Amino acid sequence: MTEYDAVLFDSDGVLVEPPTYEPMADATRRTFRSMGVGDVAQPHIDAVVDDESLDADSLAELCAGYDIDPTEFWETRERYDEQSQIEAFRAGTRTRYDDVSSLADVRLPCGVVSNNHHAIIEFKLDFFEMAPLFETHFGRPRTVESLRLMKPNPHYIERAMADLDASSALYVGDKESDVLAAHRAGLDSALIRRDSLPAVECSVTPTHEIETLESISELVT
Repeated sequence: MTEYDAVLFDSDGVLVEPPTYEPMADATRRTFRSMGVGDVAQPHIDAVVDDESLDADSLAELCAGYDIDPTEFWETRERYDEQSQIEAFRAGTRTRYDDVSSLADVRLPCGVVSNNHHAIIEFKLDFFEMAPLFETHFGRPRTVESLRLMKPNPHYIERAMADLDASSALYVGDKESDVLAAHRAGLDSALIRRDSLPAVECSVTPTHEIETLESISELVT
């Protein structure tokens, strides 16, 4: 059994239900409309919604086609997206997974590292009363630069490790980018495969595969 100093968790698909397509697409359409663009090609909506595949260069190219400023566009889109996520949580259309309560049995410092907005991570920790479970948390700011630092970039994982003064950790995620980020940071990974989420194929083999967060305490003790 590997000894760890800490455990880090992704958020969407791990701690809480992930956002669905339509609210993100609507936030994107609202952003274009606020900037005077009413007719947007569907592939461009999809490109913004799938922000894990978006980078600063492709965003700039997309915005140039509509003659809008990419920085203003992105910061506006992020605000609309944050609003839609908060509305979903408050309405109960997205919620916390029941097995999060099992993390109270993990006897190691824990943190959250997500590609979602930092403000949303803070909201979720407070709204779902998860804050006592985690000693640090990182999401991305509302900047174009944040696209470069998203997982699989290990930047925020490394910052969380520094916060926890940890040299080894297990990172728990639900996507290939989580497994890649963990491995690039030199950490073990646990890929959670929830029945309610689409199957994930990984180009890098995760250290562990689990079906529930209840398995975490066994992996780290």
